[in-house]
Amino acid sequence: MRARVHGLLAGATILAATAGVRAAAPPTAPTAAKQVEGPGTAEYSAAQAILTAKCVRCHGPEKQKSGLRLDTRTAALEGGIDGPAILPGKSAESDLVRRILGQTKPRMPYKEPPLEAAEIAAIRAWIDAGAPGPAAATADAKADAKAGGKAEAKAGATTETPTPKHWAYTKPVRPEIPAVQRKEWMKTPIDAFVLARLEHEGLEPSPEAPREILLRRVTLDLTGLPPSPAEIDAFLADTSADAYEKVVDRLLASPHYGERWARPWLDLARYADTNGYEKDNRRTAWKWRDWVIAAFNSDMPFRQFTIEQIAGDMIKDAGPDQRIATGFHRNTLLNQEGGIDVEEARWETLVDRVNTTATVWLGTTLACAQCHNHKFDPFSQKDYYRMLALFDNAEYRIQGEGPKVMDKWIVEPELELATPAQAARKKSLEEEIARVRARLEATTPALAAAQAIWERERTAPPPTWTTLRPVSARSAGGATLDVAEDGSVTVSGPNPDRDTYTLGARLPAGPVTAFRIEALAEPPRGSPGRADYGSFVVTGLAVEAAPPGGRPRALPLARAEAD
Repeated sequence: MRARVHGLLAGATILAATAGVRAAAPPTAPTAAKQVEGPGTAEYSAAQAILTAKCVRCHGPEKQKSGLRLDTRTAALEGGIDGPAILPGKSAESDLVRRILGQTKPRMPYKEPPLEAAEIAAIRAWIDAGAPGPAAATADAKADAKAGGKAEAKAGATTETPTPKHWAYTKPVRPEIPAVQRKEWMKTPIDAFVLARLEHEGLEPSPEAPREILLRRVTLDLTGLPPSPAEIDAFLADTSADAYEKVVDRLLASPHYGERWARPWLDLARYADTNGYEKDNRRTAWKWRDWVIAAFNSDMPFRQFTIEQIAGDMIKDAGPDQRIATGFHRNTLLNQEGGIDVEEARWETLVDRVNTTATVWLGTTLACAQCHNHKFDPFSQKDYYRMLALFDNAEYRIQGEGPKVMDKWIVEPELELATPAQAARKKSLEEEIARVRARLEATTPALAAAQAIWERERTAPPPTWTTLRPVSARSAGGATLDVAEDGSVTVSGPNPDRDTYTLGARLPAGPVTAFRIEALAEPPRGSPGRADYGSFVVTGLAVEAAPPGGRPRALPLARAEAD
């Protein structure tokens, strides 16, 4: 049976994981040791008494506001989320002193009377002395502790307990498999932990379930669906040693596996098919839902699953699927109600985006740091808004027609995606375009010859035009045609709907290849035509030529062109 690590659902499998993995225990307190008086002992005792009386209630074993403990020297030197509280030898620069003096806000103790001048002086004296801790143990006491013996503490001396670390931030270590009596009952190493607890409590394991119940359990667990009658019959009929393994492999390969195990992830990401609020319009986020299902069914590594959802669009050469993955961030509610404040609605979206990302990926209630430093986790309010600033870089636009701010709403970018049929059609068209382009760009002998002719025509000297001065001009409709010195002809007099103008002129010596008629604009209309609206329409052109003393002969015209 192939193994599949349920890495994509770490939260759902944590109960089983704790059976085989446990967090390293916090360091234990050192054995009490014989103490001797040493330099700084008096200053430490005086300062510790003041801190215990005035500060430990909020910065001690039970509460660590801003992540700061002041009940031990070690913890005080480590500091909290704002950094070290004490700088040995530099009381004026230590944040603890600046807080109790009120030089840094808020003043400490918070909402309590300020420390007396003598108390502040005692704390400063201790810090300026190097912030010493309890006196060191004697060599004999150390030897006693190393040998496992109990050393007696000298009267008046103290020891210090290291600050315990929250188990969530402790690196897991693999525990030893416990010894059990009924080893034949075990099938996996995890069973040893279960059996060890049962034997400790004097309990017997439950009897093994019938095969049909086992099949129902595993089918519901992996696909969320009950087994069909045919599947039950097939499993009961399979007497091979790996019958159960084959069922598990079949269920893991089922598309329903991804549908079943994607659901908890969709819930964590706050997926919905609508925008929320009163309008609750539908949204097209189902492509991201299908991406998550496909990720489970393809056994995508959790690292890749994380990167593509957090910043899939920033991956080099990101494809459509990687861009779809970033839809994780678009599962926030979208407020399109009438009368909303656009910036407020956008801010609520950003806050929800930060809180969701932190809950899912960091496993922490970072939302607590929106209004104040986190009381339990190592996150400051500054950390919260630094993370929010990252999401604030996302593109958006304001949509709405009304003149007021409250008539508008926020719209974020959308990714256009093709359906499978559209994608196939697009691919077919692109292939056809490529074939046609290759055919068009291919060089043939005929194309090369035509290209050469075209180039010669375009590079030949331009033709020389000669303005003809008509020696005769008449109108079939009775209009008057006047020939000017520059060869232009002006028409006046009667203006019938249709007319034929006949112009006679002597051609220059040499071949003539073309005739050109230029329509010149004239006042008052500023156009060449005589119609009320100034139009000028040529419906036909005929050319006759005759040698001196010969009869006119019509000349054929190859083509007509208009500028």
